[in-house]
Amino acid sequence: MPQKLTPEIITAAIAGFEAQKIRLDSQIAELRSLLSGESTESAATPSETGKPKRKVSAAARRKMAAAQKARWAGIKKAEPSASVASEIEKPRRKFSAASRRKMAAAQRARYAKLKQGSEPTQAKTAKPTKRKLSAAARTAMSAASKKRWAAVKAAKQVA
Repeated sequence: MPQKLTPEIITAAIAGFEAQKIRLDSQIAELRSLLSGESTESAATPSETGKPKRKVSAAARRKMAAAQKARWAGIKKAEPSASVASEIEKPRRKFSAASRRKMAAAQRARYAKLKQGSEPTQAKTAKPTKRKLSAAARTAMSAASKKRWAAVKAAKQVA
């Protein structure tokens, strides 16, 4: 059974063949340049891209750069970053020399006790055993969970 050709199919086919034609033309141009000894890189012509290439003078580029810098300066001035704002609002606390000496002495005392073995470390403590639930408890927990989810779903449907 032959396929019915609609205008959409025909225009799509034409676009596909034109794309193939452009690709083939560029490959032919590359091969011809190899024969004549020119470079193999082909520059895109305005007809291939659809638009002529826009040239911007050095003065115009400088103006654009200055305008961009001014925009960023305005943005940075208007919204200070969160880290800068927090540093401005809360000055950093400083410990006095006496309090630092006290903390160091307390740390040395803790370390000495630890070395003597008076404080148990985490490695020495026994792991807690895993709790085991009865079948009835598991069933009750499952039912309660299902009830909670049903309430959540009902609330979503109402809203």
